Amino acid sequence: MAEKIFLKSKKGFFGEDKGDFHAFGGQYVPEILYPALKELEKAYKKILFSKEFQREFKELLAEFVGRPTPLIYAKNASKILQNQIYLKFEGLANTGAHKINNAIGQVLLAKKMGKTRIIAETGAGQHGLAVSAACAKLGLECVVFMGSRDVKRQFPNVFNMQLLGAKVIGVESGSQTLKDAVNEALREWSKDSKNTFYVLGSALGPYPYPDIVREFQSVISKELKTQTKQFFKGNPDIMVACVGGGSNAMGFFRHYLEDREVTLVGIEAGGMSKEKGKNAIRMGNANAHLGIIQGYKSYFLSDNYGNLLETYSISAGLDYAGIGPQLAHLKEIGRVKFSSSSDKEALEALEFFARNEGIIAALESSHALAGALSIAKKVKNKKILVNVSGRGDKDIFITAKALQKDRWSEFLANEIAEMRGQ
Repeated sequence: MAEKIFLKSKKGFFGEDKGDFHAFGGQYVPEILYPALKELEKAYKKILFSKEFQREFKELLAEFVGRPTPLIYAKNASKILQNQIYLKFEGLANTGAHKINNAIGQVLLAKKMGKTRIIAETGAGQHGLAVSAACAKLGLECVVFMGSRDVKRQFPNVFNMQLLGAKVIGVESGSQTLKDAVNEALREWSKDSKNTFYVLGSALGPYPYPDIVREFQSVISKELKTQTKQFFKGNPDIMVACVGGGSNAMGFFRHYLEDREVTLVGIEAGGMSKEKGKNAIRMGNANAHLGIIQGYKSYFLSDNYGNLLETYSISAGLDYAGIGPQLAHLKEIGRVKFSSSSDKEALEALEFFARNEGIIAALESSHALAGALSIAKKVKNKKILVNVSGRGDKDIFITAKALQKDRWSEFLANEIAEMRGQ
C-alpha cells in the first residue's frame, strides 16, 4: 500500500470551515471569484488525496524535483557554536528552492482540472521560476506577475523564467513589490477563471490556498521525520525557518506541530531598522494590525485606515506586508515563536555558513540562519534544525554589491564595456 503524502488537519491547529483558523484566514474575495474558489476547493478535496494524484505527485517529486533534499550536519558550525546544527537544504531541489514543491503540485492539480493557462505572482522570483519550470514540464501556458522593483533586483530569475517559456509582466502600481504582484494576479484570474488557474506561492490568500500550499510543502517535514533518525533519536530541540508569507515555514513545521517539546521559531525580515517602512516585521509590531486584505484575514503592516505600509528587506522574498493566517494563529496560541534578523545579520550569516559549511544560502534562508546563530548564543548542546529554503545564486546582484561593492562595480563596468564594443 502506497504511503500517503498528506496529513488530514487536526483540531486545535487548523480550522475546517472555509479556512477559518480561529480569528484568521477565511475567504474574502469579490463575488466573481467565488465560483473559481468553490471549484478549486472541490477539486482539492477530491483530487489531492486520491491514490492516482499522490502517485503522480510522488513521481514528479523524485524524478523532476530531485527529492528527497539532504539533511546536512553542519559539523564545523556545530563545533564553533557548541550546539548541534542541522541544515535541511532545499536549495538542491530543481530551480534552487522549496517553491518547486508547491508549484509542481498546483500545476499538476490544474492539469487534472482541465485548465490550460497558469498565472502566478512572485517576489524574489523563485516561485515564478518554479511555476515556469512546472508549466514547461507539464505543457501549460505560463504568465508571471512580478513587481517592477523586484524585476530589477532579481534579473537572473526573470531571465530564467523567460528561458522556460513564461511571460513575465512587471507590475508598476503601488510599491512595485510582491503585494502588488498578488493584486494583479487576482485581477487577471477574475477575468478568466474558466481556463486559467492561479498558482499562489505562499500559505496565504483566500481559502483553500493556505491549506493547499501547506500540504504540498509538507513534504519537507515529512522527509525530516525519517532523515533525522540517522543523526539522533527523537525530535530536534529547536526548528528555525524564515517567514515571508509562510510557505517554507509551514512545510517545515507541519509534521512537528503535535510535538510540543519542539520549539518552532519563525524569523522575519528586520531590514535596516525597526523604523516604519524599513523592515517587514509583522509579529509584535505596533504597526501591524488585524485586517482583511488580498482575500484573507491576518496581521498586516498597515495604517489606521487599513492601507498597507511600505516594507523593506534586502530579501525580495521576505519583503511582504502580510503573513499567512495559519502562522498568525500558531503565534496566537503560542505554538510558533517569532523573531527577526536584520539585513546585516543575514549577510553575516550568509558568509559564516559559506565559509564554514560550503553552503551559499539564499538571502531569505540567511535570515533563518542568522536567527539560528542568535539562538545558539543563548543555549548549549541543543539540536537546532534550520530550513535552508533556497540557495543564493539568484542573489548575486544584491550580495556582491553588499559584500564586494568595488570589485562588483568593476566587473559590471568591464562587462558593459565589452558588450558595447561588440
